[in-house]
Amino acid sequence: MKNLVILVSGSGTNLQRIIDTIGSGEIQNAEVSLVVADRECYGLERAKNHNIEAALIPRGKNFSSELGKIIPENTDLIVLAGFLSILKPEFVENWAGKIINIHPALLPKYGGKGMWGHHVHNAVIEAKEKESGATVHFVTVGIDEGEAILQKSFEVTENDTPETLAEKVHKIEYEIFPVAINKLLNIPI
Repeated sequence: MKNLVILVSGSGTNLQRIIDTIGSGEIQNAEVSLVVADRECYGLERAKNHNIEAALIPRGKNFSSELGKIIPENTDLIVLAGFLSILKPEFVENWAGKIINIHPALLPKYGGKGMWGHHVHNAVIEAKEKESGATVHFVTVGIDEGEAILQKSFEVTENDTPETLAEKVHKIEYEIFPVAINKLLNIPI
């Protein structure tokens, strides 16, 4: 059984999707062994509702070192699912190739510091982009600079708003995140 650690900052809808797809077998041979939040959020409640160990480590300069102390050694993949804090370079390097994130844009466009949630969607609309989407990528020291694992796009229409883009992106995230996780855990690279 492969062990996942999920990091969250919000309501945990992607966490729920991961839990559900493990249960349905879409993600095979895996379990969520730990959920860690960097702030009080509903993601912690979701973990508790599924009898998954959960921890709150307040965001700040010691977050990465505290996180490093509680991550099980047998962790196969650390999944950032709506996680908003930046991990320290030492932590990222220690877990290189085993940390992934989902980003609400088609990286390398609209990534980097400050590019999350509605900030991304506003930028896409202001730039009059013809498409947007989501990207699952490896986490590296550079923010949103890691290699893409899986991307999917959709057409941006002139009637789209940041809110409608967010809805479209969430649908794609729910579709591609489990596929990427299953691929990384169960297909030899």
